Formats: sequence, C-alpha cells, structure tokens
Amino acid sequence: MSGGRWRDRCVAALGLTVIWVLLWGSFTPLTVVGGLVVAVITLIVFPLPPVTYAGRIHPLGLLRFVTRFLRDMVMASAQVASLAFRFGHVPRSAVIAVPLRCPSDLGLTLTAEALSLVPGSLIVDADRKRGVLYVHVLGVESPDDAEKFRQDVLDLESRIIQAFGSPAERRVIKEVPA
Repeated sequence: MSGGRWRDRCVAALGLTVIWVLLWGSFTPLTVVGGLVVAVITLIVFPLPPVTYAGRIHPLGLLRFVTRFLRDMVMASAQVASLAFRFGHVPRSAVIAVPLRCPSDLGLTLTAEALSLVPGSLIVDADRKRGVLYVHVLGVESPDDAEKFRQDVLDLESRIIQAFGSPAERRVIKEVPA
C-alpha cells in the first residue's frame, strides 16, 4: 500500500476516534483507546474507497462557504421553527432532483453533507453515476419554490467547489450556468 493510502487510513482512523470520543462525551484513555480499536476494526472490515483530491483549500472560498453556511443554518432553523408553530397549517414538502455540475465523489459528498446539516432539507438519495442529489425539502409551496431551492443547492455546490475544488472543477463552475 502506498504512503498516501496509509496516511489517508490514519487520518480516517483519527477522525473516527474523535467522533467516538465525542459520542461518549468523555476524554479518558480508555475511551480514546477503545475508539481507536473500533476505528481500526471498522476500516479493516469496511475499507473506504480511495478518494482522489486534486484540489487544495482556498482560504477566501472557505471563508465564503463557512459564512454563508452558518447564515443558512440560522435562517433555516428560524423557518422550520416558524413552520412548526403555525397551528392549523400543514407544511407542504417536495423531493427535488438536483443535477450537480461537478459530480466528483468528494464534491457530491460535501454538498450532500452540507445540505443535510441545514434544517428543513434532507438527502433522500444520491445518484453517483449521474451526479444527481434527491433532496426532501420542507415548505415548498409552488414550482417556483422548488426551482429556488434547486438554485440554492447549485449555489452551495459552487461555494464548496470554490473552497475545496480542483482548478478543473473551479473552471466548470464558472463556465457552466447554474
């Protein structure tokens, strides 16, 4: 196995160990060692496919992504709370297919994860071959609302690619209209 692959596995094991410790809620030697053992066994039994990353982190793009992501989370939380407290009103929802412009494994995953963290939206399915995300969305009242949400997802993808994408992906985002 190449050095890069070993590094990736070590990073994955470290990440899984951190998640384990956070889930247990205590930072003790036993929790850390237990998490490391579980992480190693998990990575042996369920090996991760290699993910190629040809890009680099772009600080300005990352700042734009994080700032807008936090704003979106606050706004969506308020909207979901508003829907929850509107008595007598049954909120409508929809499943919307969003074909991404840069459907690399990493871009698809990062977009899906960021989208799932925002209240009111949830990834139902992802078509990896075609690069399409199927998203369940609360509060969709009309086809215009669905189209606005689809555009918001493409804008999110653009911010993620501007933060983490390769030069080729960044060119595609600029050239292909949303």
